[in-house]
Amino acid sequence: MDTYEQAVEVTNDAFIKMFRNFNRFEIRDRERIEIVLMGWMRRIVINSAIDYRRREKHHIEASSIDNHYIEHSDHSRASDTSLMYKELIELVRQLPPAYKLVFNLHVIEGYSHQEIAKMTGISVGTSKSNLFKAKAQLQKKIKVQDSEFVLCLT
Repeated sequence: MDTYEQAVEVTNDAFIKMFRNFNRFEIRDRERIEIVLMGWMRRIVINSAIDYRRREKHHIEASSIDNHYIEHSDHSRASDTSLMYKELIELVRQLPPAYKLVFNLHVIEGYSHQEIAKMTGISVGTSKSNLFKAKAQLQKKIKVQDSEFVLCLT
């Protein structure tokens, strides 16, 4: 979850589902009731979080790359490395929304394609395809910028 408020909302939804559906919980093994109950509750919380992400997928800010990624502390001695990083972030911001979203979630946030598929409601194949296309577009844009820079020098 991104914020405390979102976590509270998911937790609240999960507890409401638990209380409403407690009559469906079956006790088959009284010796392991605590373990079974905890598993049942965990599954409800996980599903509530997934449901929340699906509901909010239309509200995910596809263009959001947090400023802390831009204000990356560069420990190298080359000043052009920091500039290149900021330019790359700007190029990512220019990607189409679907490509940008998958690129941000996979490359920057570190989610797997399976997690991205669950969060956004797309298939794993679509997630992989969007990442591939995003990388291809970024490579093209970088080549164009490099050739424009060379032309400026001549």
